[in-house]
Amino acid sequence: MLQKCGDSYILPFIADKYERFFETLDSILRYEFEGVVYSSVVVPVAIDFGDAYSWVGLRESYEVLPLEHYTMVAKSRQLQYWNQNSKYCGSCGREMSFHTEISKVCEGCGKEIWPVLQPAIIVLVTKNKGEEVLLVQSRNFRGDYYGLVAGYVETGETLEECVYREVLEETGCSVKNIRYIESQSWPHPNTLMIGFHAEYSEGELRLQDSELKRGGWFPKSKLPEIPKRVSLARRLIDRWILGEI
Repeated sequence: MLQKCGDSYILPFIADKYERFFETLDSILRYEFEGVVYSSVVVPVAIDFGDAYSWVGLRESYEVLPLEHYTMVAKSRQLQYWNQNSKYCGSCGREMSFHTEISKVCEGCGKEIWPVLQPAIIVLVTKNKGEEVLLVQSRNFRGDYYGLVAGYVETGETLEECVYREVLEETGCSVKNIRYIESQSWPHPNTLMIGFHAEYSEGELRLQDSELKRGGWFPKSKLPEIPKRVSLARRLIDRWILGEI
C-alpha cells in the first residue's frame, strides 16, 4: 500500500489507530532508513485506508516510487516471504525466532538460518557482430512482450555453464564468449538475477515448446514489445541498444 503524493507515491505514514491494529498481527517487521523507522506487515485483506492511499503491486510500484523506497519495499517483500515460510526448524520442528533482522534461531536445537536466495541467469545473446539480438516469449509471461533467455542455476553448475545450458535447451543454439554484465535482486519472491552477454556460435533456432511460445532474431530497428523498466532484461536490452554491450 502506498500513499499518494500529488501525481506520484511515497511510502505511507499510517495513523496511530492503524498502528495498534498492525501490532496484533504476527508478521510485523521493522527497518530503519535515513533515521526513520518503517514497519512492514502482511495484512489478511486489502484494508481501505481512504482516498489518500492506494494498493499497488510490487512490480508496478517500481514505476511510481523513488528508487530507494522501491528497494526497501522489495527487500521487505523478500523478508516477509522468508518469515512466513520459516516458522519452524527444519531439523527438530521447534519454533524459530528472530536472532537479527536477517537471521533466525531455533528455540530448541539452536540451529540458525538466513533468507535463501535462488540464483538465476538471464542472458542477452547477439549475432552478426552484435547487430541482432535473440528475444523469446515465455509461456509464463503475462503480457505480449518478448524477453531474454533465463533460467535457474542447477546444483553443481557454474553460472557460465548455466548460461550455455539454458540457451541450448530453450533455443537449440550454442553460445560463446560468455561474460557477466550486472545483477538484480528479483523479489518474486526470492531470486537473484545474474545478467550476461553471450555471442551466438552455431545451431538452428528451435524453440523449446514447453517453455517458449515465440522467439527470433531482431535488429534494433525492428524490436517487438519488450519488458518494462523494472526488469534486468530491459536494462540489458537498453544497454545493447545504446551500444554499451
